[in-house]
Amino acid sequence: MAMIQDADAPTRAARKPRPKPVPATLVLFVRHGTTPTTGQVLPGRASGLHLAERGIAEAESVAERLAALATAVPGAPGAAAPGAAAPGAGAPRAAAPGAAPASPRRHAPAMGRGIAGVYASPLERAQETAAPIARRLSQRVVVEPGLIEMDFGEWTGAELKALRKLPEWTTVQRYPSGFRFPGGEGFSAMRARMANAVADLCQRHPGEAIVAVSHADPIKVVVSDALGAHLDLFQRIVVSPCSVTAISYTATGPIVLAVNSTGDLAELRPS
Repeated sequence: MAMIQDADAPTRAARKPRPKPVPATLVLFVRHGTTPTTGQVLPGRASGLHLAERGIAEAESVAERLAALATAVPGAPGAAAPGAAAPGAGAPRAAAPGAAPASPRRHAPAMGRGIAGVYASPLERAQETAAPIARRLSQRVVVEPGLIEMDFGEWTGAELKALRKLPEWTTVQRYPSGFRFPGGEGFSAMRARMANAVADLCQRHPGEAIVAVSHADPIKVVVSDALGAHLDLFQRIVVSPCSVTAISYTATGPIVLAVNSTGDLAELRPS
């Protein structure tokens, strides 16, 4: 018996709605502030290292910058209504006859509701940096173990000037993908750890912006990963204390909006 073909089947299949893309998540990575040993010792995950007075001031400053960013975006408290003219600006131009209405940029940073969360490495220097940020944003600091500093193993606590004389130091700088610290973590493992942590944060906050307070090498690796660069090139990136690195994670891939920013954050927009 011949099968009767349903003539409407292709039409029904064509009408099947496409799944909506996952909204972008904007992650604002912040390196912790200066400590008494910054630039002198490789502290790693050793406990008891706190911010220096300079680091405390840096943390307050970056908190102020992030709070200003959170209130400068549409939908955030104190922000101008969409389409409203900026203070002192003239009336908005009328659209040309027949022109399509303006639409938001496809990959615009997810800042419509301000900053939705503050996450930090469990180490004291990261927690102390995150505290004023969370306070200014009316948030609480959530400990995220995946944002922790690299485990330097037997190198933990060593002076950098001594480490630079070791033959392994050249490998750390030029071939990190092939290096693992004695008794500690490898750079490839750290990259995978950070990628998993970021992916988890993005799943928790689709369409939102969050702050992630971490450490220099983990943030540098995240930037390298977002740019699609080989791990062996990540040491060319600089991430200073309390600098902000902004990456928008979209359905089609990450967009790096700022790296090592210590200035105004109000113009974070994809080009």
